[in-house]
Amino acid sequence: MEYLLIALALLAAALLGGLLLLAPKRRRGGPGGASAGTAVVEPREVETVEAPPAPAEVIEAPPAPAEVVEAASTVAPAPPVEVEEPGVETPEPTAGRLVRLRARLARSQTSLGRGLLALLSRDKLDDDTWDEIEETLITADVGIEPTQVLVGRLRERARVLGTASPDDLRKLLAEELVAALEPDLDRSLRSEAEGRPAVLLVVGVNGSGKTTTCGKIARVLVADGRTVLLGAADTFRAAAADQLATWAGRVGAEVVRGPEGADPASVAFDAVKRGIETGVDAVLVDTAGRLQNKVGLMDELGKVKRVIERHGPVDETLLVLDATTGQNGMEQARVFTEVANVTGVVLTKLDGTAKGGIVIAVQRQLGIPVKLVGLGEGPDDLAPFVPAQFVDALLATDA
Repeated sequence: MEYLLIALALLAAALLGGLLLLAPKRRRGGPGGASAGTAVVEPREVETVEAPPAPAEVIEAPPAPAEVVEAASTVAPAPPVEVEEPGVETPEPTAGRLVRLRARLARSQTSLGRGLLALLSRDKLDDDTWDEIEETLITADVGIEPTQVLVGRLRERARVLGTASPDDLRKLLAEELVAALEPDLDRSLRSEAEGRPAVLLVVGVNGSGKTTTCGKIARVLVADGRTVLLGAADTFRAAAADQLATWAGRVGAEVVRGPEGADPASVAFDAVKRGIETGVDAVLVDTAGRLQNKVGLMDELGKVKRVIERHGPVDETLLVLDATTGQNGMEQARVFTEVANVTGVVLTKLDGTAKGGIVIAVQRQLGIPVKLVGLGEGPDDLAPFVPAQFVDALLATDA
């Protein structure tokens, strides 16, 4: 019995010792390889919690109008800005305009005016010099025939005069140029008629500045004391009628216009009719630009003139020519004269070319006087043409 108790005690001690030996290994080891003295925390599954949807009020609305007004009320209100309505302008007087624009014209005519003076100032006027004078005039678009006549007269007078100073030769040149410009031609605008408005028809090719020139002609008439009504018979371009209305508004004139694409003759007819009803002095009719070689368009221009004449004759047909086109302007003038019986020429952009001799060529070949010349882009840069003043600017030595 004693032996049995001793055996049980030994067995219990062995079991206890085995347990004690196993305990440190469990603390040191394990699949995670944790170091001694570190507690092993078993991972546990974390529950994923989805974020709640954002509320609809996340985007803040702008403050209510009342709040805006209240905030603005803290700032002193700015004083009201008074916008003045554009008033009716008073155009510059037409008398003396060409003199006022003298320097501008002289600067653009250096090769013609000063070129001729330089040649005439040579010590000896031999054949070569006269040939150069002739070439200068032809280059300036005076034309071959008018040039030969002018040089022939100038050469004969210089020969008779004998030895002459440059000032004497300048005077001779000025006299011959004025004579070539035919100063006796009637250059007045027919802007008055007995018992009815005078009718002025404005024609020209595309790009000649016709509509702008038409507006400037209205200013010329108003400056001369006439009352004017404008007819926008260029119905191919809506912008043309708008442009004409702007020019008319500046001088307090009325405009008669039709819808885009309307019959130009109908608009012209209505304009003259309205002019008769209101009793104005002159009706100025702007027509569409057209090329002189387009038969259909030229026929239409003839129709406009015939329809207007149901009220009475067209008193003035003004052809707008671009001075920079040179001799090509001669063909334009010839065709328009045949169709519309041109009575006067308005030469534009004369300040932008040294070929002012086109003035002589137009008058010499067609017998049509140049009545107005354009010397700039200003509203009153359209001047009545005065031959003596033109030549004086052409030969200016102080510009």
